Amino acid sequence: MFCVGTDWNPKQTELKKIITKPDEIENTKKLLHELHSIVHSSEVYENSNSYYDEIIWNINQNNFSVMPISKSVTVAWNLWHITRIEDITTSIFILDKPQTFNSEWKKELNSSISDTGNAMTYDEIKEFSERLELKALLEYRNSVGKRTKELISQISTKDMKRKFTQSQIDRCLLEGCVTNQEDSIWLKDFWGKKTVAGIFLMPVTRHQIVHLNDCKKLIEKIIHRV
Repeated sequence: MFCVGTDWNPKQTELKKIITKPDEIENTKKLLHELHSIVHSSEVYENSNSYYDEIIWNINQNNFSVMPISKSVTVAWNLWHITRIEDITTSIFILDKPQTFNSEWKKELNSSISDTGNAMTYDEIKEFSERLELKALLEYRNSVGKRTKELISQISTKDMKRKFTQSQIDRCLLEGCVTNQEDSIWLKDFWGKKTVAGIFLMPVTRHQIVHLNDCKKLIEKIIHRV
């Protein structure tokens, strides 16, 4: 069974130490792949130590939308949130290319939003989660994960230190990745002030493990409630 304390934290600490060092680029890629494989499915990586797989193995269309206690989030919202953020930050900032997410994905997902969901109320989260299509969300997440996997293989030390342009930052709002609401708009500048290395450290790796931990706690509450 995966343990964050022993299987994740030491690797994340090591990654922070070496991620911008030219002579450590291959070790950096190796660590990035290891950490990224933990938060993605075995369909993305042939990996027996996938924390993500551990968490979602018994998720279904009914229970992934459950809000086990009032004024909480859902597994559906968490998975949407981390997947959208990985897609946005790798596509817009690191690659400067179109996102994986598009109108076809939005339709398949039956999603009422295109942004990260940061500014949603609890009532909005509940309604959003109940209409979101689980199968499509898992497929979308796999597509995003595979693209990031390829990106990690291609990255260079020079890339790691690269900063972002104002046009990349502006794309976040123009493409509906964030909204003008206070709890959402701050994200574009938060990401925009980072380097490529910063994006890999947070949100591509650490941010995801935090929300998968939240998913695990939610699932435990759902099970105990039944």
